[in-house]
This record gives sequence, structure tokens and C-alpha cells, in this order.
Amino acid sequence: MYDDASYYAFVPSAQVQKDQSHVSKHRRRESLLKQPSDKVQADASHIDGGPATTEEPERPKGPPQATLARRAQSYSDFYDAVRAQLGRDTAINEPGDGAIKDINSELEFGSWYHNLEDDLLDASHEEYQLYHDQLDLSQSHLDSVLASTMSTLDLLSDLSASFRSVETQTTAFRNQCEGLLSEQKRLTKLADDIAENVQYYNFLEPLTRRLNAPGAGNSVGSEDFAQMLSHLDQCLDYMQAHPSQREAQTYRSRYRLLLTRALTLVRVRFVGALRDIAADVSKRIADKQLNDTTMSALLYAKFRVGASELKEVGQEIQKRAVLSSGAEPGAEAEYQSLMNELYTSYSAIRGKLVIPLVRKKLGEIAMAPSTSKNLVTFARSSISYIRGICSDEFELWGEWFEDHTGLYDFLESVCEPLYDHLRPRVIHENQLLKLCEMCTLLQTRYMQDQDEDAEPIDMNQLDFSALIHPALEDTQTRLVFRTQAILRDEIENYRPKPEDLDYPAHNRRVSLSGTKSNATAAARRKGSITEPMTPMPKTPMVVEEDADSPEGGNPRWGFDTEAVFEGWYPTLRKAIWLLSRIYRLVNSTVFDDLAHQIVHQTTLSLHQAASQITTRATPIDGQLFLLKHLLILKQQIVAFDIEFVTPDVSFDFSGMTNTFWELRERGGLFDPRNLWRIMSGNLLPRVVENMLDAKVELDGRLRTVINHFTNAFATRMTNAVSETAAGKRGFNANAAVKSVRETTEKDVLILRRKLDEYLDDVRTKETLVGAVQDQVIQNYEDFYERYSTNSRNSGKPVSRKGKGREDEVWDLDTFAEWTGGIFRVGRSGMRDVDDESR
Repeated sequence: MYDDASYYAFVPSAQVQKDQSHVSKHRRRESLLKQPSDKVQADASHIDGGPATTEEPERPKGPPQATLARRAQSYSDFYDAVRAQLGRDTAINEPGDGAIKDINSELEFGSWYHNLEDDLLDASHEEYQLYHDQLDLSQSHLDSVLASTMSTLDLLSDLSASFRSVETQTTAFRNQCEGLLSEQKRLTKLADDIAENVQYYNFLEPLTRRLNAPGAGNSVGSEDFAQMLSHLDQCLDYMQAHPSQREAQTYRSRYRLLLTRALTLVRVRFVGALRDIAADVSKRIADKQLNDTTMSALLYAKFRVGASELKEVGQEIQKRAVLSSGAEPGAEAEYQSLMNELYTSYSAIRGKLVIPLVRKKLGEIAMAPSTSKNLVTFARSSISYIRGICSDEFELWGEWFEDHTGLYDFLESVCEPLYDHLRPRVIHENQLLKLCEMCTLLQTRYMQDQDEDAEPIDMNQLDFSALIHPALEDTQTRLVFRTQAILRDEIENYRPKPEDLDYPAHNRRVSLSGTKSNATAAARRKGSITEPMTPMPKTPMVVEEDADSPEGGNPRWGFDTEAVFEGWYPTLRKAIWLLSRIYRLVNSTVFDDLAHQIVHQTTLSLHQAASQITTRATPIDGQLFLLKHLLILKQQIVAFDIEFVTPDVSFDFSGMTNTFWELRERGGLFDPRNLWRIMSGNLLPRVVENMLDAKVELDGRLRTVINHFTNAFATRMTNAVSETAAGKRGFNANAAVKSVRETTEKDVLILRRKLDEYLDDVRTKETLVGAVQDQVIQNYEDFYERYSTNSRNSGKPVSRKGKGREDEVWDLDTFAEWTGGIFRVGRSGMRDVDDESR
């Protein structure tokens, strides 16, 4: 069980002295065979001195006296216990000094000697015996330790089992405690939730008593009242969020009634304070005459004193006048009506103070000599005054209310006196120039820019354009009405004077009157075939209202307007004047509609004038008159940005209705033959376009006039070789071609002279001459194809390519080359321009 060295370290030596016992405690004692010689000699001395020794007394028989040995407390104390026991045993068994004295005979000596030998033998074996005893003692001690260990292990097993039992019980106890704690938390939370939920129900009674108590309105504006409203909001939100609770709907309705009651008290307080201020101001104004400064202090400074406090009071309603998340579009918030009452009350009270003063001031402006008869002067003065009043009211409104919901309605009522003075003046104004000047004033000074790139309107600034817009609409309406009246009277129903239709003499008079005024300008002007001799305006031109006497010059355009407009037909001049006046003064859609009507009626009037000129003069004069004025009209309307207008399309059922009526009267409505007659005839509904787009209509009429003009001159030049002339009996192709050449040479001069009488633009004239040349060549080509076909059929030779004789029929290329030298398209115009420049 233990190592030898460690075990013998605890076994003491029998011969070690007591004072050295603490040193040899851990050393193994040497055996008797290895003892020193002095000890052996000592033992021999005992033998030699044997006779002199006394006989050892007889040892007591029986077991030694029992002694109580000390029990080792631990294994480390085992050595001390064994040593003490061995010391006691040696003291008992050791013989006395006088034992050898009792030997009297040899027998006794022999006995003594045998005993001595036995003692010596025992003494020699004493260490081994001691060791044996120690082993027995150790064995017994170890057996005792093992027994104690086994009992301890049994005890520990019992303790372990007990511990496991305790652990099981402790775990169960802990689980029970945790369950109890969870239940406690649940109950605590339930109690807190109940307390929290109940508090929303407990608010009802105290709030009801407070709001229904006498003098409840006196607390409006205090911190307690604001906190009470906050509690009401919280209670309503709670009832809204928990509709499943039993009394939630009932309490919700009662809380809503209390909130309505509280906000009504707010309204009463707000309106009452406002009326008190207004009554004080009205009393002071009625007591004595006040100047403008004192009046302004009363009307505005007095109202600013308590504005901030009442603004906070009014915000209690405004914060709750909000639409719910699921409200339908266009719905009104629940408490918006109370807020509207605040706006209405404020507007009514302020209106009673401000509007009479505004009406009085506008009456004074209207009676002033400088503004009594002039619409624009009155509008400028009155609108400036109203703008100042509206600006002051705008600032004051911001001190009473947070938003501008009812502000502009109130400001419109303040502007009503202005409308009352301005609207009759606009309605009775017949001068178009005054109406145009009025629109210009309103648009340039008071209206906001409507472009997409314009900055957004600042909500903290007064939008005066919204207030003055009705006045602008009235003026524009009157302007459109006067424009339509002028269009009807002076364009559509215009009756031309004889001098208006005196063409071409009218052109010669205009040329003579303009020669002197254009002489200086012509000397400075550089000639160009791409520019007209008398330049036409490229942008909208403002013509004086008196169309018969325009001003002599327009420095903006750098040319003589009298020379330009004197040659225009009166309806054309009036049309351009109307377009230039109303341009950008009315809505773009309205302007486009008016412009199309003006252009359409002007075109019709020019056609009527051309027809009368054709009757009075020649068809060529009528066509050139119409061509000239249509070109001017087309050139002028380009600058007005007239948008395309969809034609007004309708169906004409008149013919079909009349036919059905006839069939019904005759009794053949259900006859298949009559129905077939309806389907096959011209009795179906007709598509009617009331008016084409102005630009499209003008371009179409211009093309028609140009085609008629070129065809008329070309037909006149090639009449001798026309299909009608060629079909006559005795037709001579050579003589006909010669006649064509002679007629063409004469008519080209007439053509250019006529074009010079009516047109000034060199490019236009050369274009028309070229068109006539092309048409002449086309007519000759048709004749030459017929001539060639007839000649080949009859076997006659046809002249080859190249110039033939004068009395022969020329081929197409030869005739075309000849016409180029006669018409001189481009070269004649260049020569005229060069001559004029020199």
C-alpha cells in the first residue's frame, strides 16, 4: 500500500535516545547485525560478569497489566503513539539490578544462564520482534482505517443519495418558484394594464363635471385647459384603437361630445375677444375724426395686442380639424366647421371696420378730376390703394391664424368695392385701345408669370394676382367682345368704297405718294434679290386705330409705315391691327380662336373685293390684288404664333329628315325601293366643316390664286396651240406656233408690268414669272405631243432636235430654250435691283 522508504520513515529505532527521537523520526534504524562494535562488547561484558550479577527476579506470570494506549489521531501521529506504547512495555518487562544476587547454586545458575541466553536471544530478536509488532499494529491500524473508510464511503453514498434527493427537490422547488414569479409578473402586468386601461375610462366623470360647470369658458387658454384637451385626445385615440372593449363605443361618443363642448368654448372665447376689440375700435372711430396714421394704429396695432394669445387658442381647434387617414376625397374634417366659424367671424368683424373705409376712399378716387373719366388712370390708382390694404390685412391675418384657408375669401370681400367701381367702367368702355392698355397694366404689374420655369409662389407672400384676376377677366371679356364687334362691323360686313376698289389706279397713286418718302431710304438701302423693295414687317405690327390715317413713320421697324399701309385693303389693315392689339393680352386659346375668325373673315372679304375688282377691271387685276393681300396676310400672321385649331365638324341631317318626312306623308316609308333610294342618293348625313384652320385655309387659297394666275397667263400665251384651237378645221400648226411666240413676247412684258404694279418683292415676282414659264412650256409640250402623233400617223416628217426655221414647229427643247430668253427669270430682277442701287 505504501513505499518501503516512506513506511520505515515512521518506524522508530529502539536504541535511540529520547532527546534524539525528533531527528530519527524519518530514518530507518540499522539492524543488529550492523551495530557498532562497542555495543557488542557491551553485551559481552554482561556475559563475562555473569557470576557477579544477581539472579533476575521471577517475572510475573499472566498477561501484562492492561494500559490504555493512546489512539493515533491521524497517520502522521501514528509514530508518536507507537513509540509511547513501546516505552511503557519496556519499562514493565525490564528486570531489576538485584536479580543475579538470588543465584545460590549451579542449578540456579544454569537456570539463570538459560534464561540469560533466552534473554540475549530475545534481545537479539528484539528489533525484529518490535518490527513485527509494528507491522501487526500497522495492520490492525490499517484494518481499522479500511473499516473507517468503508463506513465513510457508505456514509458518503448515503450523503450522495441524499444530495440527489435534495437536488431533485430543490429543482422542483425552483420550478415552482419560477412559476410563481411568472404568475406574479403576469398578474402584475395584468393589474398595470387594467389600471392603464381604466384610467381612460376614469377621465370621463371629472372632465364632464369640469366642462359643464358654470364659468367653464374662463379657463380657456390656460395650461390646465390645454392639458385637458390633450387627455381628451388620448382617450379618443384609445377608444378608437380598442373598439372590441365593451363600453368603448359609448365612451367614445361621450368623449367626442366633451371635445366638441371644449372646442365650442374655445370658439366662444375667440369670437368674444375679437368682438371686444372691434367694439373698442369702432367706438373710438365714431367718437372723433381721425387721420390716416391714427386710423391705421387703431385698425392694426390694436388688433395685434392680443393676437398671439388668441392665435394659440385658435390652434387648439386647428390641430383637431384634420381629415382622418381613410377619409374620402373632398370630405371635410369633423371640426373644420368650427375653424371656418373663426375665419368667418374674423372676416365679418374686420370687414365691418375696413370695407366702409375702402369704399369711401375709392369713391374719392373715382371723383377726382384726373381719374373720373380715364379708365386706366382710375384702375392704376385704385388698384395700388387696394394692394396696400390687402398687404396689411395679409400680415394681420398671419398674426391671428396659422394658415391661409379663409384669407383670400376675406380679401376678395375687401376688393368688392374695387370691383363695383371698376366693372361698370370696363363694361361701358368702347375704346379698344383703353381696354388693351388696361389688360397690359394688370398683366405686367399685378399678375404672376405663368411659365413653367417661373419660381413657385411663396405661401408667406401675398398672391395679389389671385385677387385682381377677376378684374383682368372682366377686361379680357370686354376686349374679346369689342374685338368680335369690330370683326363683324369693319371686316365681315365691310362695304368697300369706290376708291378701295380702284385698281390698278390705286397702285399708281400709292406709288407716286410713296416715291418721295422712300427716296431717302432707298438711297441708304442695299439692294438684294432676296429682299422686297419695300420691306414688309416681320413681327406683329401695331397700327393706329384710325386705319385711314396711320402715322407716317415707325422708328421701331426702320421704314415708312404710311407707304406700307396705304396700299393695303382696309379689312386687311384692320385685321392686322386687331391681331397686334389683342396678341398676348388674352388667353392663348381665346386668341387662337379669335385669330382664326379674323383671318377667315379677312380672307373672305379679300375674295369679295377681288371679285368686284375683276368685274370693274380685269381678272388679272383681281387675281394680283388677292395674291398681294394674301401674301401680306400670310407674312403677318406668322409672328402671332397661331396654333392649329381643329375644325368644327358636324353632320347635316337636313336632307335625310326632309326625305323621311316626304315618304311618311306619301305612305311609302317602309317601301324597299324608297329605302334603296335613300341609300343610293345624296340623302345620307353630310359632314360639314364650319371653319378650317386659318393657316391651312390661307395656304390653300394662296395656292389656288397662284394656280389661277399662272394658268390664266399661260393659257392666254398658248391659246393658239390649245387643244380646242387645234381641233378646228383648217388648223395650221406652223402659224399657230408663230402666233404663240409673238403672243408670249408681248404678254411677258404685260406680266412683268402687272407684277411691278402690285408686288414689290423681287423673289415673289420672279417666282411667279417662272411659274408662268413652266406652265407655258407644259402647254406647248401637250401640243407638241399631239402634233407629233398626228404627223407620224399622216406620214409627215417631224423637225429634228435643234432650232428650226421661224415658220416651222419647234421641238420642245428649242421652245424651252427660247422661252428662257424671253421670260429671263432671275436675270431681269437682278438687273432692276442693280439699276436701283446705282
